[in-house]
Amino acid sequence: MDVRRADERYPGGDAAAGIESRHAFSFGPHYDPGNLRFGALIACNEERLAPGAGFDEHPHSHTEIVTWVAEGELTHRDTAGHETTVRAGDVQRLSSAGGVRHVERNDGAAPLTFVQMWLAPLTPGGDPAYEIVRGIADSTPYAVPEAGAMLHVRRLTAGERTAVPDGAYVYLHVVRGDVRLDGEELGPGDAARVTDADGVEAVAVTPAELLLWEMS
Repeated sequence: MDVRRADERYPGGDAAAGIESRHAFSFGPHYDPGNLRFGALIACNEERLAPGAGFDEHPHSHTEIVTWVAEGELTHRDTAGHETTVRAGDVQRLSSAGGVRHVERNDGAAPLTFVQMWLAPLTPGGDPAYEIVRGIADSTPYAVPEAGAMLHVRRLTAGERTAVPDGAYVYLHVVRGDVRLDGEELGPGDAARVTDADGVEAVAVTPAELLLWEMS
């Protein structure tokens, strides 16, 4: 198990424009050849946008982009004709495939915090696709078959336990709260990369929200 702390993330964004980013993997100018991916996961970015701030239209290709809003509202627009408002508890996926451009903004009056995760597809190319699941229930798995991956969302009460999926690669990200995983205590923004997971459990020290990626 490889634990990565929140303060070890690479800083990014543009503070003057109201954008604060924290990158868990090699990203942009922060090139780290030893931290390019884990399983299918190639990025896990914590983003904070002030009201009115956002990312102007920009391109993506050959990437499965999954977004989880922690607080606030995210406005998404893309060149495939989708325009949605993503709220806390929603799972959004943009399959960029052969290429798509999109805009991400905080058009609300409150600060926005979201986690965006990029996965490498098993087969590149194809046509872009978009999906949003509103208010996904606790413990309901969300499949991304294009990347051979499954997202598990867990909302735990203090003292509650949850099994970590058995698998070749499991990535656990703490959205909020504190959890104990195999003797390590993890707080908000901390993550654990578990290889060949088998019988691992996490227990909430405080009420907590976790994102767990199960990858082949």
